[in-house]
Amino acid sequence: MDSRPKTRQVAVLVETDDSWGCSVIRGIADYSQNHGHWNLLLDPQDHDQRSALPDLWNGDGVIARFGNRLQVDQVRKRKVPTVNVDTLFEGLPGVCDVITDDSERAHLAFHHLRDRGFEKFAYFAPPNHRYSVKRGEEFIQLVRRSGLECHEYKPGYRVGRKLGWEEQQRRVSRWLNSLPRPMAIFTVDAQRGRQLAEICYMAGIRVPDQIAILAGDTDDLMCEVCTPPLSSVALAGRRIGYEAAAALDRMMNGERPPTQPIKIPPHGVISRQSTDILAIDDDTVVRALRFIQQRAFQDIVVKDILHEVPVSRRSLEIQFRRYLGRSPAEEIRRVRLDKGRELLARTDMSIGEIASACGFANGTRFGVAFRKRFGKTPLAYRKQLTRS
Repeated sequence: MDSRPKTRQVAVLVETDDSWGCSVIRGIADYSQNHGHWNLLLDPQDHDQRSALPDLWNGDGVIARFGNRLQVDQVRKRKVPTVNVDTLFEGLPGVCDVITDDSERAHLAFHHLRDRGFEKFAYFAPPNHRYSVKRGEEFIQLVRRSGLECHEYKPGYRVGRKLGWEEQQRRVSRWLNSLPRPMAIFTVDAQRGRQLAEICYMAGIRVPDQIAILAGDTDDLMCEVCTPPLSSVALAGRRIGYEAAAALDRMMNGERPPTQPIKIPPHGVISRQSTDILAIDDDTVVRALRFIQQRAFQDIVVKDILHEVPVSRRSLEIQFRRYLGRSPAEEIRRVRLDKGRELLARTDMSIGEIASACGFANGTRFGVAFRKRFGKTPLAYRKQLTRS
């Protein structure tokens, strides 16, 4: 008699046509390889090229990025444990949600743009079935809670209506030309960010000088081939996949799905040329910030800034407080720690190597500063991201 455990059959209804989907699948594969080697059915599609379960599939569980009601109904008819990894159909009864923390995404986006001195904001998300309105609502509400105005693209047509490229360009161009400048625009995703950058180019609007663009997710190809290269929020797709697989495993072993979503914070913002500007009307502060951005990782102190920018320390402190709400020393530390967090998420460098790369004397000082700002040690932060 064969005593080996049964190989579970798991369907993964997540598209592989962008970086996020591939990262989620990598996370699922990580978990599968470490906990039983599931047989994964990856991105099966129907005759209309939509993600769908094959009629004859008889598996044990599903991980899905639900994109439409037909797909939801099809999966739920199978009555197998199911995990959803997107917010478009969040909160389905009996389904576990493992999703990006949209509140944290909005926080990262807003502060990335605010740290560059922007006081005028907008959100760009043409009506589409691929994403929920929640992503935009979180950002818009955060901007307004901060006492600032946030414009929103509202073209006046319903989701599902198909517009030609020229008509889309005309509508978006009119909206862009109605906005005050300089303006920081947060787009729902990288595809819409690249579309916006293309329309700005056609309309003669300079990016980032007149309009800065930050995408709500990262698609490596879309961001890198964009003109200019597109800044973006780096989502923790691999961790979402890993946590989704772990949740599905528990459900296949008889546990009930959690009543609250499992929210995964993004890694941070990948800064590229589309937001590489300081929208601050004070040459002294701009020069000081440029110096910090260029030299923060070389163990500089405030006195070094004063050699570059010939003003009194007191005056520099006052102007930094006015425009940024923090001191020059706090800005140096912020730039270093943000770089450290990015390296923890995107490289395999040791803690000591990261500390040195970020301008800290040693790993201990980096660890103390990191924990003070982010509430956990660098090692704990890295483990939280991988969980594998």
